[in-house]
Amino acid sequence: MGFLRQHWRWLPAAWIAFVFVQSLFFKFSGSHETVHIFGTLGDTFGLPWFAATGGYLIGGLELIASIMLFTRVWAWGALLALGIMSGAIVFHLFTPLGIVMPAFDTAGNIVGDDGGTLFIMACLTWCCALALVVKDWTAESSLIRGIVLRR
Repeated sequence: MGFLRQHWRWLPAAWIAFVFVQSLFFKFSGSHETVHIFGTLGDTFGLPWFAATGGYLIGGLELIASIMLFTRVWAWGALLALGIMSGAIVFHLFTPLGIVMPAFDTAGNIVGDDGGTLFIMACLTWCCALALVVKDWTAESSLIRGIVLRR
């Protein structure tokens, strides 16, 4: 087998880790974008604590998934990423959050929008995670299938 055929999983794993790790600054610093996203979701579901802690919770899970993607349990990291991104996509589509996010200046004023970039990145990340989960599931020595189908 060729090198790329054997090791193609590193490309989607790198994309997922890139998206997750670069977003940690926003989630862990309480940026205006993070406050808007998790505040909207907290208000929508009547969970005021989620507005304050949701960014840390999701950011922590994204960090764990990013690390897992480069270890022996990479398939579980991909499954975690798939779950996180499934939630993000559902919340963008079916809550007041919407697909297009506002863009903020440093003072917290809305100065435009992102044109749907955050949503598109979530969809691309979801596709990469799904590809990794399918790759593992179809492998002879599947990490996920071995535990899910164990009796």
